[in-house]
Amino acid sequence: MTETASPPDSQLPYSRWTEEALRAVPRAALQHAAKHGLPGEHHFYLTFRTDAPGVSLPGHLKARYPEEMTIVLQHKFWDLSVDSAGTGFSVGLSFGGVPAMLTIPFAALTAFADPHVRFGLRFQPPEPAEAPVPEAVADVDQAAPAAAKPQVVSLDAFRRKRD
Repeated sequence: MTETASPPDSQLPYSRWTEEALRAVPRAALQHAAKHGLPGEHHFYLTFRTDAPGVSLPGHLKARYPEEMTIVLQHKFWDLSVDSAGTGFSVGLSFGGVPAMLTIPFAALTAFADPHVRFGLRFQPPEPAEAPVPEAVADVDQAAPAAAKPQVVSLDAFRRKRD
């Protein structure tokens, strides 16, 4: 019986680079739709983290979808635009007859799909926004500065899972 050796850990962030390259696909699709509209029966499903930095949506939607939300761009949307830096997009949609403007960074996307052509991508969810850490209260022993706590980062979150 032969054991297969696992590949060595990379010192280059290939998984992150791949993720960034794949996020260019929804960016290009939305730029095309913003300029030319959606052709034929194409439509987009966009799933994103509502708690990601830079996401802007009305409070009632944030309360209803505190972590993740899927929107559909098909027939009734307006003012679709990709920002000049290509880091996010904004779009007007109606929810229960109530119009709303959403602003979504591409980094917040967790999925993009065009069901008309059975095309879809999944992305690693962004790290949730951390609550600000309060400043330390003065300690009795202020002679020695507090040692920084080491942080352990698991690379498993950046590796692609094999089916």
